Amino acid sequence: MNVNITDPIFHNEEAALAHAEASRWGSEPSCPHCGSLRVRRMGGKTQAGMFLCNDCRDKFTVRTGSIMERSHVPLHKWLLAFHLLAASKKGMSAKQIERMLGVTYKTAWFLCHRIREAMDGATGNGPLGGPDAVVEADETYVGGKARNRAHRKPAPKKPVLALVERDGHVRSFHVANVTAKQLRGLIVTNVDRASHLMTDEAPVYTVLGREFNGHSVVNHSAKQYVTTGGFKHSNTAENFFSIFKRGVIGTYHHMSEAHLGRYCSEFDFRYNTRSMTDGERAALALKGGEGKRLTYRRTDKLAA
Repeated sequence: MNVNITDPIFHNEEAALAHAEASRWGSEPSCPHCGSLRVRRMGGKTQAGMFLCNDCRDKFTVRTGSIMERSHVPLHKWLLAFHLLAASKKGMSAKQIERMLGVTYKTAWFLCHRIREAMDGATGNGPLGGPDAVVEADETYVGGKARNRAHRKPAPKKPVLALVERDGHVRSFHVANVTAKQLRGLIVTNVDRASHLMTDEAPVYTVLGREFNGHSVVNHSAKQYVTTGGFKHSNTAENFFSIFKRGVIGTYHHMSEAHLGRYCSEFDFRYNTRSMTDGERAALALKGGEGKRLTYRRTDKLAA
């Protein structure tokens, strides 16, 4: 399934509503409050898209109980925003979304963060790796360069850890500090211990590596990047970071520490769905928004 931006679902509210309902319920709407299938569509222009549950007597729409709940942004603009963020390999800035959707910057910024929340976990939360699998662990630092800030000190760089299964999925995290204690908690809860762990020579991985089926080290300080035979390397993680940093440098320019985890989820999602079409990726992100809420107050409190 591939979709282009001339599709009526991105310009017509009735088509967008039909698409969103089919995505969520198929042909059988259910009440998000009690789960009942005994529901009926209400009539009248003022109640377009509204259903009434015959059991709990609550009203609801396709937005209820989803990331779009209580949003005044039209559904066709929501679907276009989902498509744009899913289809843009290096992301799309809130300023660009503002211009393309004809909304305020504040609305575009909040819209993008809610879509990132929908993307989080949409490709699964199970442990990476397993028997005969190799998982690479590596870290990078996100932030400005001192030479680009002539008149004031640059903000401290923020560390990001990536766990990448070869020929599989990635999971990245913003970490407060790159320490053995901090990284161990993330790695052992996200990587199957039957996996072969691949890291660089950083001492934070030395003891941790013993907890896995195998542990190989690439000595970058000795200019070793891949061994003969091609097994020992962390190039898969480096590839993910190259895409991530292109997004930082070319699209977002700055990622606040408070929201860095959501940007990680966005890049994880696109990497994990790299074999899908843009339409399939956007559809999966839309499904990922079911059962989630993100209020502006919550995001604003994080930014404060």
